[in-house]
Amino acid sequence: MAGHSRRLFLGGAAAAALGATEGPARFYQGVELGVQSWCFNDRPFDAMVAGLVQVGAGSLEMWSGHIEPLREFRRDREKLRAWRLGIDLNALHRARSILDAKNIHLSAFNISIRNDWTEAEIDRAFQMARALGMDLITSSSNVSTAARIDGFARHYKIRVAFHNHAGIRPDEFATPEDFRRGLEGFSDYLGINLDTGHFTAAGLDPLTFIRERHERIYSLHMKDRTRNDGPKVPFGDGDTPLREILQLLRDKAWKIPAHIEFAYPAEDRVAATRRNFEWMKEVLRPV
Repeated sequence: MAGHSRRLFLGGAAAAALGATEGPARFYQGVELGVQSWCFNDRPFDAMVAGLVQVGAGSLEMWSGHIEPLREFRRDREKLRAWRLGIDLNALHRARSILDAKNIHLSAFNISIRNDWTEAEIDRAFQMARALGMDLITSSSNVSTAARIDGFARHYKIRVAFHNHAGIRPDEFATPEDFRRGLEGFSDYLGINLDTGHFTAAGLDPLTFIRERHERIYSLHMKDRTRNDGPKVPFGDGDTPLREILQLLRDKAWKIPAHIEFAYPAEDRVAATRRNFEWMKEVLRPV
C-alpha cells in the first residue's frame, strides 16, 4: 500500500511545490467545462494535476486509475479487489486537498462498477467517492448492474451516471434503449454520463438524445468521432455535433458538466487537451 500511495499521491514536498493558486475558471458562458483525467492516463496523479493546470481547466472528472493501480493489477482481479478494499481513505482526502489548493473543482469520480463486483466492493466505491467529497460517480457499468447500484446510491445519496460505448453488445450501455432499461424503475440517483463521440460512432444522434433526456443526463464526455465506428479525432474534425451541444447547454442553461475525454494519439497530451479546451470556449463565445 505504501508503495502505491507514493506513486499515486503527492507527498508533502511535491504538494508544496505545486503551491496554492486562485486557479482557472470553471464556467464559460454558464457552461461547466473541464477535463476527464483519462486524457492524462499516461502519468500519475501529481503529473495529471500539473497537466490540468497547464490546460487551464477548472473542472475535473477524475478517472479511478489516478487513484487505483488498475494497470498493475489488470490481469489479477482478486489483487485489485483486495487493494480496493484495503485502501486508506485518508489518501483520497489528500488528493482532494491538492485539487482544492489549485482551485480545481472535482465534478465526478469515474469508477466502473461491473457485474463481477462484490457488495463490499460496490460499497467501497461509494466510500471512495464520499472521501473525495463527491456527489457524482460516472461508471462504465453493465445494464444489469443498475439494480444493485441503485440501493447504494440511495443510501449514500450519491448519483451514478452510466457511461456508453460505441459497441452495441448485450448488457452494455450504448443505445437509448440501453439507457431506458438501466434507468426505468430506479431512483433519480441513477442517470446518464453520455459519451458524445461514442454515441455518434454508434450511428446515433447525441444532440437529439440530450434534448430528450437532459433531465437524467448528469455529465457529458466530449469526444469527437466519425460515424460508423470511425476514429477519434481533434474537436471539430469529426461528425459529433460538439458545437451544437455546447451551444444548446448554454442557451438552455442546462447544468450538465462537459468534460473533454479525447483518446486519439497525441505526442503532447497537454497541448492536445488545451487545443480542444480552447475550441470549446471559442464555440461558446457570443456571436
